[in-house]
Amino acid sequence: MRISVGSDMRQPVTDAVIQWLAEHDHSLTLVGPLMDGDEHEWVDVSEATVRPVADGDADTAVVFCWSGTGACMAANKVRGIRAALCGDAETARLARKYNHANVLVFSMRATAPGVALETLEAFLAEPWGEDDFDVRNVAALNRLDVTGG
Repeated sequence: MRISVGSDMRQPVTDAVIQWLAEHDHSLTLVGPLMDGDEHEWVDVSEATVRPVADGDADTAVVFCWSGTGACMAANKVRGIRAALCGDAETARLARKYNHANVLVFSMRATAPGVALETLEAFLAEPWGEDDFDVRNVAALNRLDVTGG
């Protein structure tokens, strides 16, 4: 799986996720300080991390910021992105099933490395829901991308 991973700073949780993804043979693109060690604004890192998903060059993305909220907001401004801020495995699983989330966002402040790995595994393992309820609601959500609400 092709995964873009970005953060506006490096923390133990970011390193744990990168290591797990590499050990499980995912093709990684690192963005921001994870790639170059330099300082970057969270809005810019979020957009650069999810852009490959929107353009079809990555299957999914994982974005980190201190609270996770700003990164999630920025990611969801990119057309075609459905980013979900998740703090546990069940929320991540449901975000994939019901919302067809294509980006996982973490709070570095609130997420321990072990919890992040459980959450990431659940997110990657859960397919998008195919029930009429799921498909109908995601189609409605996608219309907001086109109409602007």
